Amino acid sequence: MIQQMVSAFLLIFLAEMGDKTQILAMAFATQFPMAKVMLGIGIGAFLNHGAAVALGSYLSRLVPINTIQMIAGAAFIGFALWTLKPDDGKGAEEKEARRQLGPVTTVALAFFLGELGDKTQLTAITLAADAAYPLMVLIGTVSGMVATGALGIIVGKKLGERIPETAVKLAAASIFMFFGLQKLSDTVPVQYLNASIVLPFLSLLALLVFWMVYSLIQRQREGVQSELVAAAKMLRDYYQHVNKDLKNMCLGPRRCGACQGDQCPVGKSKNVIRAALGSQKRQILLQDARTRTNGKPFSREKALDCLVDTLWLITAVPEGEVLVNAHLIRNQMETILLGKPIKEFGNITSYLREVRRLDAGLANKLVRLLRT
Repeated sequence: MIQQMVSAFLLIFLAEMGDKTQILAMAFATQFPMAKVMLGIGIGAFLNHGAAVALGSYLSRLVPINTIQMIAGAAFIGFALWTLKPDDGKGAEEKEARRQLGPVTTVALAFFLGELGDKTQLTAITLAADAAYPLMVLIGTVSGMVATGALGIIVGKKLGERIPETAVKLAAASIFMFFGLQKLSDTVPVQYLNASIVLPFLSLLALLVFWMVYSLIQRQREGVQSELVAAAKMLRDYYQHVNKDLKNMCLGPRRCGACQGDQCPVGKSKNVIRAALGSQKRQILLQDARTRTNGKPFSREKALDCLVDTLWLITAVPEGEVLVNAHLIRNQMETILLGKPIKEFGNITSYLREVRRLDAGLANKLVRLLRT
């Protein structure tokens, strides 16, 4: 019983490493508290895999168990090849659900829809069809999804580009391949287990795996990064760059006396970045963008540079709508440059139109800098 749960946990955990759902988890973590993101992932995975386990358990009553195990073996080999498949650049295809639904419901809905028909749901069906305790399989698969999402958030924030994605894919594919070949060897009729059939099959499979592994290694050598690595690196580089500009913008105690923190646009931006980079134990989402400059001579050049970098990030990252921290920093730079923040951000075109209404000269500078 426990063995089935552990096996399901490990298979799902390995299958989801570096997958699109980790990008989604990392994106939601920039908007919602991590605990609520984890709860949402758990609910979404429970609903998705619950349906899969129920289907797999019912299937076992209709089809002979030996046939099911044979199909499961072939499916696991398919999952191994699927895991080795290079990224297709469509990691943002799962669109963010409306924020008005609330954090837990939003995340749960996104993960439920995002996993429909995915290899993890098919894995849950396969495991349940061959399980004496389907409920333990469900517990294992849901736990695996939650653990993978949590690791994706932590890794994305802490390690950035230092993610051994190729090694993880190879490990996951090896696990699937091992279980697949084992099941086939145990269930395929004896008359088919002869050299004239087995050797060509294994040779063809070995050539296919070699080609896919070679492609992965070549992509790594050429510097092709997965969306998880690229998004994490982009966010980290942005925060580090803006943090340097903010340090240069800060007027220091001689001008300000005691630091005004969240009352100052520079101080508030620094607090946002400190939370985003994980230097605090938990991320702090500062929803109120209102600050005051009090006539302080902040560098407009540095503020413009920060605003341009922030606008570029918001428009470049697929999950831009959930970059709450970036929008908060944008509001602080607008306070310095325009005297007040622009609350609504539909798209870059409508945003520049609003800036032009308030300050045509600033709008022209933004357009010129964004083009370069």
